[in-house]
Amino acid sequence: MRIIGIVGWSGSGKTTLLARLIPELTGRGLSVSTLKHAHHAFDVDQAGKDSWQHRQAGATEVLVSSGRRHALMRELRGEEEWTLSRLLRRLSPVDLVLVEGYKRERHPKVEVFRLANGKPPLHPGDAMIRAIASDTPLPQAGRPVIDLDDVQAIADAVQTHAILLSEFLEGRA
Repeated sequence: MRIIGIVGWSGSGKTTLLARLIPELTGRGLSVSTLKHAHHAFDVDQAGKDSWQHRQAGATEVLVSSGRRHALMRELRGEEEWTLSRLLRRLSPVDLVLVEGYKRERHPKVEVFRLANGKPPLHPGDAMIRAIASDTPLPQAGRPVIDLDDVQAIADAVQTHAILLSEFLEGRA
């Protein structure tokens, strides 16, 4: 299992890129999972549903399963947020895990940079950013800059720079 991050400021287009990148990678025969960090409270459940009632009643974990999918929800109930390493260990094996967010973690990353976003690039302060998907040239970047619309080239960079999960877990990234 290999991992790589897709990072950038809010509004840079990380999710949009991932929605285009995943079909490109799966079309190459790779099994792909994603892990997304949220900076705010979120809910994957609906108020009033049985599973929601189970969580509201105090269950730590609620596993909802059907013939099409299952989802495991865990309420932290005061416990600290899980680390990226701990979360990655919970995933089922696949060829590639795309990590959206976790920009401060020490794993290889592709930065998504849009000039119109008005935020500074991340790559000058992060040696783990291996390539940049951008809508503008960045001649001083010191690493490959790929047109944001060139999904095939971005997929190539993802495959080139992804590392084994064991390397990340052992701190060898």
